[in-house]
Amino acid sequence: MTNTDQNTPRIPVVDDAQLGFDEVVSAIRLRRGGTLLNLDRMLLNSPAYAIGWNGFLGAVRNKLSLDARLRELAICTVAVLTRADYEYAQHAPEFLSAGGSQRQLDALRNLGTALENTDLFNNAERATLALTQEMTLNVQVSKTCFTALQQVLPDAQQQVELVGVIAAYNMVARFLEALQVAPE
Repeated sequence: MTNTDQNTPRIPVVDDAQLGFDEVVSAIRLRRGGTLLNLDRMLLNSPAYAIGWNGFLGAVRNKLSLDARLRELAICTVAVLTRADYEYAQHAPEFLSAGGSQRQLDALRNLGTALENTDLFNNAERATLALTQEMTLNVQVSKTCFTALQQVLPDAQQQVELVGVIAAYNMVARFLEALQVAPE
């Protein structure tokens, strides 16, 4: 998944000397448990964008009813499909903490095989993989794919949340990769 073109950020991140202790930085630090990531430092080049991002992604990560394992599986799959190493490095541990396995993460390297692996992935996980693949690579989602998702995740709220997670983390991957944000 390594993107060899990603050596240095295209725009400098905001360093500690420039941060200050304004409410924008404080809100991000609060959501992150006191730490700023390089992603946050890049976002702080536009305080208005950083505020919106922090609120939106904070809700996506912490306020949804969607099972955390499905959320993190979708995020890791987006990261693999988009070759967003930074995103993968941040979310693979979250997937493991949510009950996923290293074998599942390893299987994402060959998504076609993972989609068929009934031993490693349950029906809801395979439907999540399929939806993530279609949304990330095709944008449009087939009726077959969405019907399969609805059969294993019948709650409309959770369907919306899963689609939203996939869409949001495609945005994150594209932001990280376009600006070549360096991993910590």
